[in-house]
Amino acid sequence: MVSSTATAANISDAIEAPTLLDDGVQGNVDYKGRPVNRSKSGRWKSASFIIGVEMAERFAYCGINSNLISYLTGPLGQSTATAAENVNALSGTSQLLPLLGAFVADSFLGRYRTIILSSLLYIMGLGFLTVSTVFTASKTSDCQHAANAMNCSPSEFQVIFFFFALYIIAVAEGGHKPCVQAFGADQFDGQDPEECKAKSSFFNWWYFGMCGAITVTLVVLTYIQENLSWGLGFGIPCLVMVFALILFLLGTFTYRFCVTREEISPFVRIGRVFLKAARNWRITSFSLSMEGESQGFLPCQGSQEFKFLNKALLAPEGSKEGGNGCSIREVEEAKAVLRLFPIWTTCLVYGIVFAQSSTVFTKQGATMDRSISPSFELPAASLQSFITLSIVVFIPIYDRILVPVARAITSRPSGITMLQRIGIGILLSTVSMCIAAAVEMKRLETAQEYGLVDKPEATIPMSVIWMIPQYLILGVSESLAMVGLQEFFYDQVPNQLKSTGLALYLSIFGIGSFLSSFLISVIDKATSRHGHQSWFSDNLNKGHLDYFYWLLAGLSAIALTAYLYFAKSYVYNRGGSNI
Repeated sequence: MVSSTATAANISDAIEAPTLLDDGVQGNVDYKGRPVNRSKSGRWKSASFIIGVEMAERFAYCGINSNLISYLTGPLGQSTATAAENVNALSGTSQLLPLLGAFVADSFLGRYRTIILSSLLYIMGLGFLTVSTVFTASKTSDCQHAANAMNCSPSEFQVIFFFFALYIIAVAEGGHKPCVQAFGADQFDGQDPEECKAKSSFFNWWYFGMCGAITVTLVVLTYIQENLSWGLGFGIPCLVMVFALILFLLGTFTYRFCVTREEISPFVRIGRVFLKAARNWRITSFSLSMEGESQGFLPCQGSQEFKFLNKALLAPEGSKEGGNGCSIREVEEAKAVLRLFPIWTTCLVYGIVFAQSSTVFTKQGATMDRSISPSFELPAASLQSFITLSIVVFIPIYDRILVPVARAITSRPSGITMLQRIGIGILLSTVSMCIAAAVEMKRLETAQEYGLVDKPEATIPMSVIWMIPQYLILGVSESLAMVGLQEFFYDQVPNQLKSTGLALYLSIFGIGSFLSSFLISVIDKATSRHGHQSWFSDNLNKGHLDYFYWLLAGLSAIALTAYLYFAKSYVYNRGGSNI
């Protein structure tokens, strides 16, 4: 979509004009709707602004989400299971709402304007959150001298206002997240060999920059929140988002804006294919071939998957639409979207595993010895920085060493296929869960050995260093699976649905968070019956997180098997090769 400053006439002229310029980029205009010059627009110059915006946004979001469970179980006084469910619900919502944000961007506002509006909403939500936190901290300070401990609980209004602010942020992220990355990838021309190769690297360096920002968040903000002030720890992300919006606007003069002559929304086109195919369900394959030949098209011209959609090529009987069926291109667009869902479904368990690093991993680490020196203790949430550190280290190695080596062997520009990359990442996440289970078994044995089972506030004399391997392997897993999923869902959807493709990728982790919350809730209720201790007992020394980790490892192995089955038969769009 083009920015609001471009007029209809500008866009119409620009669609044709780039083809007349040797240095032009077909189908792209600048912020005023004029044809763009390849050497003066887009590419890494524009992508650098957008990566900077994403780094600032991730710093802000993770500054809230990464240590949220500590705030919920601390100042808000929630139980471990309830807090984990709330964190998962928020994460799930914020990663499902991009489906709505992508629809709005792809059908109405365009990515540029959606990013600006989402950023303004983001800043408002963070401002409300900071105010809510300051009020809660003020009451906590006042009630420390109160005789009745119940007076120290935050009021119902404060809790509601706090969650209201959180979900404003979730709505803002729903518009921001899919559009920023898609807009960044739009700065590279997929028809140009050099820019096409740079686009593949863009996804790697996007994730590298994002994880660098998250690392700073986990080290700096979690310390501020736990040792100085929650209000300050939540206020800094608000200021950072103001900076992100300014940075994004500064890059406006360099951006490429995609334009299209399509008058019908891609959602409408695809929906119409499914509708007409359903209305023509009685038509047999033979009848379809015969009628197709008489009307001047052959169903075999398209892909041979999901042949039932070929029935949309014919106008439904009794139709008042002028007797027009869908075009072969429209049917192929619908097939391309439908083809993604087996891969999407089999990656949901990976989304469940991903949710654990900011919930039960953090609570597990909080019980262990986190002393760095006699006067400094590492915040439990900061352990997540080992995930981002491993990503920051691994991605340059992958992009600059492993990819060229693999490219020389396979002759593929990306070295290995996107689905191969995702599969390796899922395998490593399974290994990480196995290690986490083994470490938790050792922690429980140590608590038993030192007689600390009935002392939940006591520090287990077991160094938190034991947890580092599970974080590092999960980080390498993310750098393969997450980046692979981003590139896969961006690349395999129709051109007008790039934001929606990335929203589908994000929805894996949104639904994964909801499934994690549901799983924790069911297990908590099932294992706490008849006076037994829940796996997620507030006293983790009596709980069994190790059983939960083994369960996730088993589910991951089953999901990986199903994933490999579907990935093996997947046929890439635009001449790609399957796994």
